[in-house]
Amino acid sequence: MTASRPFRTCRAGWLMPAFGGKTDIGSNGPYAVSKTGARDAIPLRLKQLRGNPGHQKLRPQPEPTIAASCPEPPPHIQGFAADEWWSTGPELHRLGLLTRIDVLAFAAYCHAFGQWRMAAESLAKMQANDPTMNAMIIKTKYGDAAMNPLVSIARKHAGDVIRYASEFGLTPVACQSAFKFGSDSLLMQFGGCLAF
Repeated sequence: MTASRPFRTCRAGWLMPAFGGKTDIGSNGPYAVSKTGARDAIPLRLKQLRGNPGHQKLRPQPEPTIAASCPEPPPHIQGFAADEWWSTGPELHRLGLLTRIDVLAFAAYCHAFGQWRMAAESLAKMQANDPTMNAMIIKTKYGDAAMNPLVSIARKHAGDVIRYASEFGLTPVACQSAFKFGSDSLLMQFGGCLAF
């Protein structure tokens, strides 16, 4: 198999991306790395927000048209996830980071946020009734002590929220790297980072 082939065949005969399983964790988040060591392409809009720190010529890329208003959430986004959609989505849309194409990725972020918040609130209710262990340990049906599953669920969804949020520049590190090299005109145009 050569590095130029975009897919490889696994044992079961399925075609899989030829990443080689490596990742590069840089200041801009994790990127898939090909066997040649090249990173995935960064969208033009994020390069513009970052101010083109490498001073390379920015080639125009086909970009989706931005609707006049924030896109509607998919039907499965409800509850806490819908609240997050309508609190963060309009600001992302204003910055040009939420288009029709980005709806599914943003829906995944909102869904992870809703699941994290439900788990965190359920854990908080349990902690109010258990001042000794703060609901970190529960008793099983056999009388043994075990870690509360809500702790793992909340931790997993919190990690998902941070990972998805960094894709949209919603974390402080992603926000700082997006505007670190930006000129004053870019900061005025985009109004700085998102307000937390």
